[in-house]
Amino acid sequence: MATLSQTILNGLLTPDDPDPVEIVNPDSAHPTLLVCEHAGQAIPSALGDLGLPDGEIERHIGWDIGAEGVARRMAENLGCTLVIQRYSRLVIDCNRPPDAHDSMPEVSDGTTIHANLGLDETARAARVNEIFHPFQQAVAEHIERVPRTAAISIHSFTPVMRGVARPWDIGFLFRKDEETSTRLADHVQAVRPELTIGMNQPYQVTGFSDWFVPQHGEARGLPHSLIEIRNDHIETAEGQAHWAQLLAHVLDRWLQER
Repeated sequence: MATLSQTILNGLLTPDDPDPVEIVNPDSAHPTLLVCEHAGQAIPSALGDLGLPDGEIERHIGWDIGAEGVARRMAENLGCTLVIQRYSRLVIDCNRPPDAHDSMPEVSDGTTIHANLGLDETARAARVNEIFHPFQQAVAEHIERVPRTAAISIHSFTPVMRGVARPWDIGFLFRKDEETSTRLADHVQAVRPELTIGMNQPYQVTGFSDWFVPQHGEARGLPHSLIEIRNDHIETAEGQAHWAQLLAHVLDRWLQER
């Protein structure tokens, strides 16, 4: 039987492992591209269960709860292309530079990821080459496939982090392109005035901690926004459908104004 290190030396993913990328509506000419970096919970078979306690992969540390469901329904409502990443963010976070300290986290929200402790360069490179790069290449290819008006990344966040409650229902994250997020937020507020909207909340985008905004949006001068939805709103199919309908409507209104 091959050891874990031998498996990694021979390549991380096997033919039985999921492809890291799924494309929804690949031939769509819609001007918006949707991206969902933290959609999946898959773990390469060579990595077992990452040494996680039972149930931890289901928490927000393992994936963005509800984000895939929202993104799929938005793609269906808009008829646009969506690029989905299938592996858990604990294997490799595809919205982080590969050399970021939390790209392959050893600890996440108090949980130790034992399979990530003391990773050598060979093990890290396997995850980057076989998961991170194919996903980012797919995003880049589909941005360039047709003229795009915007790229939108769909995420979710936990209502409480390290004991601190987060009051926002939805957040819009940006750095240089403030206009796109502001206009989208204004449209959301107009339709749902009771919602609490965070601008660059609950996170702030930097070149050291983020990939989508700097590398796909800013690098191309393409209007973009990273949307964070509080995950207790989208745990169910009903919640996902509701938020997808809202955001698809908002995007459609914004596109009509351009």
